[in-house]
Amino acid sequence: MAEQKTSPKKLTTKLIADNKKARFDFSIIETFEAGIELTGSEVKSLRAGDVNLKDSYIAMKNGQAYLQNAHISEYRASSYQNHLPERHRKLLLKATELYKIDKAISEKGYTCVALKIYFKGQWAKLEIGLAKGKKSADKRESIKTREADRELAQIKRKFR
Repeated sequence: MAEQKTSPKKLTTKLIADNKKARFDFSIIETFEAGIELTGSEVKSLRAGDVNLKDSYIAMKNGQAYLQNAHISEYRASSYQNHLPERHRKLLLKATELYKIDKAISEKGYTCVALKIYFKGQWAKLEIGLAKGKKSADKRESIKTREADRELAQIKRKFR
């Protein structure tokens, strides 16, 4: 019997929500990809795009990472067994990553924030980042560089 070679399936990623404010308020030092422990109605709400990551962060409890202040709306077509919109959701990370995050959070000035949530294949994933808060001068510098890039792009479009 001849063996068939199976090609590995390419996992498609579908972005659900992006936390742009986190990238503006913090300078991201390192990023991690984490799985999320969700209920069925939460997955259906994510597929509908009913999620808000603004002001969400990661907290460590008993050696585990939890996503807090992330709002996943209740699924409208669900029954009475719906989920709480802002419950704490356990993140699935490797032990080395958990240790690294816990060590960094315990230092002064560092935090861990949720950057974006997406589907990778059929699995919901969360990109989290170790971050350090920006000063207002740093934020002004970010605004200046963004405006300069925008003007440069307009000039390039004009002379094409």
